[in-house]
Amino acid sequence: MDAIAKDDVSDIEVVGSQETLAQIIDRNKIKMLRKHPGKENLQTRTMILFDVLGNYRWDVKMVLTLAAFAAAFGEFCIIRQQCPCNPLAVSVSMLKHLPRNLSTLKPQFKALSLLVRTAMDVTKCIIKLEGLPFRYARLDDETMVIAKSWIYVATYWVTRSMVACTSQIKDMKAKKPEQVWSDSTLIAAWELSSLAYKLSIICSHLRWQVDLCHQQIEEKMHQKLLKVFQEVYPDNQDVLGILLATKDELPLKNSSTQDKVGVSEVKDKVVLILVSKAELLPLEGLLLLLERTYDHHYHKKLEGSYEIVWISVSDTWTDSERDMFDFLSKSLPWYSVRRPLVLYSAVVNYIKQEWGYKNDPLIVVLDSQGMVTNSNAMDMVFIWGAGAYPFSSSKEEQLWDEENWTLKLLLDEINPLLTTWVEEGRNICIYGSDNLDWIREFNAKFKVIRNAGVQLEMVYAGCKDLSEQVRRMLAVIGEELHRNLFTFTKLHFFWLRLESIRRSKVKLGQTIHSDDHILKEVSALLDTANEGWVIIGRGNTADIARLSASEAVKWFECLSKHL
Repeated sequence: MDAIAKDDVSDIEVVGSQETLAQIIDRNKIKMLRKHPGKENLQTRTMILFDVLGNYRWDVKMVLTLAAFAAAFGEFCIIRQQCPCNPLAVSVSMLKHLPRNLSTLKPQFKALSLLVRTAMDVTKCIIKLEGLPFRYARLDDETMVIAKSWIYVATYWVTRSMVACTSQIKDMKAKKPEQVWSDSTLIAAWELSSLAYKLSIICSHLRWQVDLCHQQIEEKMHQKLLKVFQEVYPDNQDVLGILLATKDELPLKNSSTQDKVGVSEVKDKVVLILVSKAELLPLEGLLLLLERTYDHHYHKKLEGSYEIVWISVSDTWTDSERDMFDFLSKSLPWYSVRRPLVLYSAVVNYIKQEWGYKNDPLIVVLDSQGMVTNSNAMDMVFIWGAGAYPFSSSKEEQLWDEENWTLKLLLDEINPLLTTWVEEGRNICIYGSDNLDWIREFNAKFKVIRNAGVQLEMVYAGCKDLSEQVRRMLAVIGEELHRNLFTFTKLHFFWLRLESIRRSKVKLGQTIHSDDHILKEVSALLDTANEGWVIIGRGNTADIARLSASEAVKWFECLSKHL
C-alpha cells in the first residue's frame, strides 16, 4: 500500500515549486523526524517546520504536514499490522528494534488516532475556508480578520500536534521491551489527548466561523452574478470568468485534445451553456444532440462562430457519476468544465434558482458579449440543429414564423433518403402503431395500391412509447416490405423532435386551444400515437393530412376500388 501511495504522488507537480509532491512530503517527514540538538521542545520544532512550509498557503501547509506524518507513521503501522502472521514483517520488526508486544501501547495509539482525526477535521475546515471565491466576492473586514486569526491558530496547533505525534512514533521505535509498559506511555497518551481536546475546541469555533464566511460569500457572489448578467460588456470574458469560477485559472477542457484551457478560448463567440447531470442525456438524446450540432451540415459554415460548454451539476457526486463524467468529457466534441466538483456552490445555486435548472438538461445561450439570449435552446437545437444559429429567442420566433406543417418539418434530415424524397416532391405516407395485426393489414392494402401503379412511399415511425414490441415490428416490416428507413435509434430521433416542437411552441406562449395548426397536429400525434395513425403528404408542401388507424384503412380501401 505504501508503494502504491508513493507511485500516486511521485510524478505530481506542485505549482510554484521545483519539487514533486512526493519530494516535498519526504523532505517534511525528514524534518519532523530529525533531532535538533538543543531544540527538542515542541514549540521550537514546530517553528522550524513552519520555516520549511513558509511559501505555501495555509491550507496547503496543513495538508503537507498531515501527509508527512502519514508517511512517517505508515511504515510503522504496516509492520505492526502484519507482524503477527507475516514472517517478513517479524524480521523487519527485529531489524528495526521495534517492541514485540504493542498491546500495552493501546492507550497511546488510541489517543494518537483521535488526535489525527481531529487534525483532519480542522484541516477540512481550513480547506473549505481557503476555497471560497475571494477574488469575486470579499468578506466584511471584521469577518475577514476573525477568520484569518482562526486560520493562524488552527494551522499552528495542527502542525504542533503532528510534530508531537511524529516524536512519539520515533520514541515507540526506540523503546526496549521492559520500557513498553511504563508511566511514560500513560504520560504520552495524556499529552496527545490534551492536544486532541484543544484542537476539538478550535475546530468547533472554526467550523462556526467557516459557515458564517460561506454564507456571507454566497450572498455576495449571488448578487455579483445577478449584476454581471445585467450589464453590457465588450466581450463574454467577464461573464464567463465568474460563471465558471473555480480556483483553477484554466477551468475548461477541450474534449478533442484534452488540453486545459481558459475562457479566452471562447472569446467573441456565441456560447451554448449545456447544463445537465453527469450522464447528460439518454443515449438517443445525446446522439441527436451531436447530430444536430457538430454533425449538422450547416455546422461547417459556422465553424468558430459558436461553442458548447458543458457544466455538469450534481448534489452528491458519487463514484459512478464521476466515472460517467470522465468518460463523456473525453468522448464528446465540446468544451466541458474540467472539475465540476469544485464549482463554487454560489454558481450552482444561481444556475438552479435563476436559470431554473431542475435536473432536466438545458442549454442557456450567451451571445458574444455574454448576454443571455435564450433561457433554453435545447428544443430549437433538436428541431433545426445548427441552422438555428445564433440560437436566440428572437431567432426561434423567426424560424416558427417561416415554418409550416409539412413533411419537411416532420422528417427534417433524420434520414438522407427521406430528405431527398421530400425535396423531389414525392408522395409519402408515415404511419405507426404497436399493433402488429393492424400494421400487417395496412401493409397488405398498401401493396395492392402500389402494385396498381400508385407512387407512394411508406415510412414506419413506430409510436411514442418505443417498446421492444416496436423493435420487433421494425424487423417484421423489413421482411414483408423489404424496406425500413428508420432504425430504432432514428425512431427515437423522430419522437424526440416532435416533443421538442410541442415544447418550443408552448414556450412561445401557444396553447392547444389556440389556432396554431402545427401545435394542434403535433399534440394530437403525441397524444394518440400508440393507437395507430397515418400522415400522408407530398414533398415540402402544405398538402398533408393526418388520419386515425380506422380512417387510414378506409381511405386505402376506397382508393383501391377506384384503381
